[in-house]
Amino acid sequence: MFEFSWPWCFVLLPLPWILSRFMPLKQQGQLRLRIPGFAKLGLNNQAVQQHSRKVSLLEWAVWISLVVAIANPTWLDEPITLPNEGRDIMLAVDLSGSMTEQDMEYRNNQYVDRLTMVKAVLSDFIEQRQGDRLGLILFGDTAFLQTPLTRDVKTVSQMLSEAQIGLVGRATAIGDALGLSVKRFANKDESNRIVVLLTDGQNTAGNLDPEDALLLAREEGIKVYTIGVGSDSKRGFSLFNMGGMSGGNLDETLLKRIADQTGGLYFRAKDVAGLQQIYQELDKLEPISNDEQTFRPQISLFYIPLLVALGLISIAMLVSFIHQFKQES
Repeated sequence: MFEFSWPWCFVLLPLPWILSRFMPLKQQGQLRLRIPGFAKLGLNNQAVQQHSRKVSLLEWAVWISLVVAIANPTWLDEPITLPNEGRDIMLAVDLSGSMTEQDMEYRNNQYVDRLTMVKAVLSDFIEQRQGDRLGLILFGDTAFLQTPLTRDVKTVSQMLSEAQIGLVGRATAIGDALGLSVKRFANKDESNRIVVLLTDGQNTAGNLDPEDALLLAREEGIKVYTIGVGSDSKRGFSLFNMGGMSGGNLDETLLKRIADQTGGLYFRAKDVAGLQQIYQELDKLEPISNDEQTFRPQISLFYIPLLVALGLISIAMLVSFIHQFKQES
């Protein structure tokens, strides 16, 4: 199907004729557009008299092509039905200083820092969530929404990959992160709303106590899956965590309580296998049935009439150049 994004732009078509007919001659002369090697784009009676009928037609063809380009011709492809079943999942990721500790075994006895591990495994998890709506919250001294709930999983994955330690401070505001997650689910009727909270520490900052945030999650019927990140062995070195900086002691008791009282599960992620375990658990959940939605791919074709206008101008300049060359020779 073919349509114009801004069809009202076609009211500009008679503009040159209107200006040439009703404006004073002095002002018309000031409005003339000169194109090298091309006849003047006539906006007055004098210009019309000086140029041939062919030139006038060429001018109008250029003008019409430009107006069509401004109207943005668009091709609408066949409607695509979007998945009407899925899950609403809010990911809350800890960016505290202790996430720099290099104690996570990744592959072939290679140890990486905790945030690198979370990014690597969570990115795979995100890409597998076709049909689900995902959001991303990052937290440290406080919590902020990085990406609202969306089916654009590539954007969520990209935002996660760009997250850096210290972006929101080096402490751990678990209560704020959970509270903000609950807030983003407010006024939604779906029953299967999920928060996945990943942290390697205990609550050391923020304005909302984790117990109060837990109460809000229970009242809203939101399941919270908590993941405690970090190896039992202290083999890594953390620049941010030197001198006993807060955030390095995992509060498993709190994380287990949050998961148990909201109907979720707690995972201890000491390596790749520990993080990947949540994949199978979330896949078992019954998806939400949403109203059917359709999407029509759109292809903007404005460049076609624009190229036509430029082509006509180029032809006129070439003809003028050839004509001048013949006269000089």
